Amino acid sequence: MLPLDLIAYGVIAVIIAAFFISMFRILREYERGVVFTLGRFSGVKGPGFIILIPLVQQMVRVDLRTIVLDVPSQDVISRDNVSVKVNAVLYFRVVDPERAVIQVEEFRDATSQLAQTTLRSVLGKHELDEMLAERDKLNDDLQAILDAQTDAWGIKVANVEIKHVDIDESMVRAIARQAEAERNRRARIINSEGEEQAAEKLVEAAAQLAKVPEAMQLRYLSTLFDISSDKTSTIVFPMPVNLFREFLGQGAQTDDQQSDKAAERT
Repeated sequence: MLPLDLIAYGVIAVIIAAFFISMFRILREYERGVVFTLGRFSGVKGPGFIILIPLVQQMVRVDLRTIVLDVPSQDVISRDNVSVKVNAVLYFRVVDPERAVIQVEEFRDATSQLAQTTLRSVLGKHELDEMLAERDKLNDDLQAILDAQTDAWGIKVANVEIKHVDIDESMVRAIARQAEAERNRRARIINSEGEEQAAEKLVEAAAQLAKVPEAMQLRYLSTLFDISSDKTSTIVFPMPVNLFREFLGQGAQTDDQQSDKAAERT
């Protein structure tokens, strides 16, 4: 058996080795150490090799990299009383390790809870159409509000992105009907505008044709030619009275001329 003195020396050596090992810390480039001396804040150290006084100083590691936080789905009632489920993703990072450790207990959990409540309150002020069509604006509003509220914790919110807006099936059908009605309304407006423009052009064309009556007759004959090109068995069309009058007038003039010539011979 080993002597008691040798065992005691071995235990003391192990304690001393552990004591010295606990003095040394290595922090990576993206890490910082918030050091407390006898419970009081004494500075932020790192990155690299640092030395702590055992039993006197304690250190809290803080990661400075951007943290991606998934905000769980939240039940939101929009301003037009539509119930939807909305989830988002949050990008933030610690810019002041001292405040991130001292001012808030768990900055990750605190930021997550704040993002959830802010998501409900901000989206509840907007209508469903705005949630679906103006996501960029809503993302900017959320980012600005969260960044302002987390500034006291030494946290910088870089970006907020709304991922999904889940709508009830009945509301989806109602939106589809609304979109169809909107398309029909636009089609009718476009059709009426086209008819109005066509009527204006017809009025202008009629005014031009009215200046020269022969032009109207030529237009009529052109229309008859277009109709005759169709392979139909029978075509019934009206004849303009003016056209007959001109032919009748020319025939009367011919009869008068022949009568005058006969009278001259006699």
